[in-house]
Amino acid sequence: SCSRAKDVTMPAKLPVNFFSTRSPVIDLFRGQLDYADQLRQDSEIVLYFFYAPWCGQSIAAREEIEHVASRLSDQVLFVAVNCWWNQGKCRKQKHFFYFPVIHLYHRSFGPIEYKGPMSAVYIEKFVRRVMTPLLYISSRSKLLDFLSNYEPGVVGFFEFNASPQPPGYLTFFTSALHSLKKDYLGTIRFGVVTDKHVAEEISLVRSGSVYLHRHANTSLIYPKDIMNFTAENICKWALENREMLIRWLRPHGGKSLLLNNELKKGPALLIFIPYNPLAEIHPLLDEITKVALEYHKCNKSQAAEPDLQHLGDSDAPAFDSSVTDAHLKFSETFPIAKYPCCNTVVLPQWHSISRTHNVCELCVNQTLGVKPNKVHVPHCNFLEIEAALDSFYLQEHTFFQVISNTIECSNFLSFYSPFSYYTACCRTVNRHFLRFISSEKTIFQTPKVAFSSHGKKDNTQFSIPHIEDRNCFIPDLNISSTNITGLSCRTNKTLNLYLLDSNLFWIYAERLGASRSTHLKEFAAIVDLKEEVHYVLDQNQSLVGPTLENFIKNFSVLYSPLKRHLVDDPSVHFHEQHVVTEVTTNTFHETVFLSAKNVLLLYYAQWCGFCASLNHIFIQLARLLPPDSFTVARIDVTRNDLPWEFMTDRLPTILFFPHQRKEQSVKFPEDFSVNLPNLLKFILHHSSLSSSEPCTKECLHKESVLQQGHISHLEREIRKLRSEISALHQAHDQLEAQLSEARREEQRLQQQKHTLEKQHKTLQLHSEQLQATYDQKNQELLEMAEKLQELADASENLLKENALLRILVASRGGKLQSKDEIKEPLQSEQTLSEDNDVSLSTATATSEEKRIDNIDIIETEHSSGNRTE
Repeated sequence: SCSRAKDVTMPAKLPVNFFSTRSPVIDLFRGQLDYADQLRQDSEIVLYFFYAPWCGQSIAAREEIEHVASRLSDQVLFVAVNCWWNQGKCRKQKHFFYFPVIHLYHRSFGPIEYKGPMSAVYIEKFVRRVMTPLLYISSRSKLLDFLSNYEPGVVGFFEFNASPQPPGYLTFFTSALHSLKKDYLGTIRFGVVTDKHVAEEISLVRSGSVYLHRHANTSLIYPKDIMNFTAENICKWALENREMLIRWLRPHGGKSLLLNNELKKGPALLIFIPYNPLAEIHPLLDEITKVALEYHKCNKSQAAEPDLQHLGDSDAPAFDSSVTDAHLKFSETFPIAKYPCCNTVVLPQWHSISRTHNVCELCVNQTLGVKPNKVHVPHCNFLEIEAALDSFYLQEHTFFQVISNTIECSNFLSFYSPFSYYTACCRTVNRHFLRFISSEKTIFQTPKVAFSSHGKKDNTQFSIPHIEDRNCFIPDLNISSTNITGLSCRTNKTLNLYLLDSNLFWIYAERLGASRSTHLKEFAAIVDLKEEVHYVLDQNQSLVGPTLENFIKNFSVLYSPLKRHLVDDPSVHFHEQHVVTEVTTNTFHETVFLSAKNVLLLYYAQWCGFCASLNHIFIQLARLLPPDSFTVARIDVTRNDLPWEFMTDRLPTILFFPHQRKEQSVKFPEDFSVNLPNLLKFILHHSSLSSSEPCTKECLHKESVLQQGHISHLEREIRKLRSEISALHQAHDQLEAQLSEARREEQRLQQQKHTLEKQHKTLQLHSEQLQATYDQKNQELLEMAEKLQELADASENLLKENALLRILVASRGGKLQSKDEIKEPLQSEQTLSEDNDVSLSTATATSEEKRIDNIDIIETEHSSGNRTE
């Protein structure tokens, strides 16, 4: 048997320098990630450029990185790491799904990944934001410049009277880096104020306070009493509560749902402008920002002070003279114009023939909350006005008087918030005073309303319509051809505003209809994905504020005068008459709908090979059909836009438009093969040509037989459907019975479950008690065993000592007996007194020894007893 040959693989070539040796970028082409980490320890700001040598995007971004490094190498360390070589540590430790990848580190914080365009100006802008995440605001003018920017602004107040920095400053600094890490576009700008007087302009009085500025909604102060003052919480709070009036879109060029997700939110205004992130001033962007602010400014009283809006406010157009006089007279009598935000409510007339109306000015008053100065723009929002209207309708009977020549005011609490109350001042005015509310004649036509003798309505009060208008007595809110203030809150066609850099994404503008030959890359289009339409701003008009305002206003009206834009095929020319007519976007309606012929239309594309194989069939068909009654045409769907009702997602598609009923187009069946006989049968079956021969009696009989056959067929179908319905009813009843049984079983199981849970808890409690008793008895037994062991040791010691004592007593007794025997014969003749002295001394000595022995025994027993205890 022959052995299988082993696989032979060529080892990878050794990597080489990706950057030039003279480049300011340190190129670690062997993937030395550990050495890169060592370099990071000695630098404050470090940029890592992870690349793959074969990657085309890495090669394209190399020049951009070198350009940025040549400008910032004295402040930032640029390190490029080859993360593709299989022997390098970068490849072993990092697992990237795409190249190149840019990470930035600010001291020990990081990595902060950059996901923006691989352009030098954008990369440099982001690096500078990482270098200085906080902007120092030293004066009131700089504060106003900071707050007037279209990007959300977060301001922190810290008094630098402590060493080395005030408490919370490093946390706020880190939160700015967190925001860059979470949102690479850098839509939130962080600033710091050190002057107490400047901080008071935005109601910051305590050091360590953080303020989030919003243009159209109420600005916020970070709630330290609710949330911990941490960098993550500050960043999360700012991101969740930020105000996005206008947003940048920067597609990365790969497959993404960025545009789809944004366009699904609603109609979108896409504005393409040439943008340089490093430029100090952006006049066109400022003008667009002004339009966005005006568009989202739902209440003029919430508008910023004139000195805050550096972009300037456009003058409101003048009213008609009669309207102006009426407004002045009304504003003089109503003392509530000083309130922050108000709404005019017009109640219906008390009788159908009456010319009077009750007009009420409803205002919101805040009793608690932040009380900023004039730099703090909004005081209330649109939702508060809606809540006030709800409360007003509940109290409406209080203000619905028959005729009142005086102004009656009343305060009533909010049922949404205990910290707000509403003020309503009402008076009766004539109808001619309200003519400027609406031009419709029937707006004040209301049903009859019956009143009691006290001037109150009966139960029909809930059926009376209300007329609300925010522009009646507030001239600044009037919408004209050049003013769109608050339009986003008063239309159902609210636009989302987006910006795109035309230097990078002009291809998207061309797909939307922008001219390829224009030298000024400025373009605006409205895309409504739900309605499948888009409108293009005329490129002959300059992209300025008034033009955008008119464009937005024309889209927002009920019957928009804007003309829907359809992309045409510029390559089609009609120099000669063709057998098959080529249709474009501009000629679609004329050729298909306005034509007095039957039209057969083929949808095709240049890349569709099967579509090209049908050309000879359509040429033969066009020659066979009479040209005065039929038109054979085709349209390239990749180069032309079509009305949405005639769009298709499959190629080729054949549609037939019959004469005199073009709206009833018929699609050629997909299960039929596309050939000449099938196409002729399809056309003749659906064509609008009627037979010229009159129908005979035989024809009528056949027609009646056919109709009877259809009727019998329908009756059979009806019977079949009825039987199926009865079967379904039976199945439904069975299913209901099974479901009820299942519910009962579920209830029973639930009861058993509760019972078992109770028993389990009881057993668990008994188990815990038994375990505690067992532990206690075990402890007592251990203690008793120790005491018994000590008693046994003491007894053994006592036995040993008792034996020694017996031996001592026996030895001493023997000695005394021997002495008596020796002394008795020698001293027999001594006197009695001496004998008594000797006996007394001997007895004394003996008693003394016994006492000592007894003391030793007592001490021994005492020590043994102590050991036993």
